[in-house]
Amino acid sequence: MPRVAGINIPEKKQIKFALTYIYGVGIKSSERILQLAKISPEKKAGELTAEELTKLRAALEKDFVIEGDLRRVVMMHVKRLRDIGSWRGMRHQKRLPVRGQRTSTNTRTVRGNVRKTVGSGKKAAASPT
Repeated sequence: MPRVAGINIPEKKQIKFALTYIYGVGIKSSERILQLAKISPEKKAGELTAEELTKLRAALEKDFVIEGDLRRVVMMHVKRLRDIGSWRGMRHQKRLPVRGQRTSTNTRTVRGNVRKTVGSGKKAAASPT
């Protein structure tokens, strides 16, 4: 498996799609990276030569913020929102949807998959003694 930016990318996929396993790289940015490195997007990741991998790594490091650095940047943005006490910061703090979604239903991904079912309210009959 080729290793790019600390991530093992699958060798049986086209390099265009394999690069999307890296945090911060989507299909469009993957195409842009391959264009900078002058590599065919249809080529399989396992078929890349050492020279092409070096070009790929250089193109990634030069123009893109990825993986740990990007996670740190996002974390700092959220921390700033919390510190200034903005509405979005408060929603992040309470682990609720931030972008105006409804909350009475459909917030399973943010709140966690907590499905509390309520019984009928009827208590069980006392067992005979």
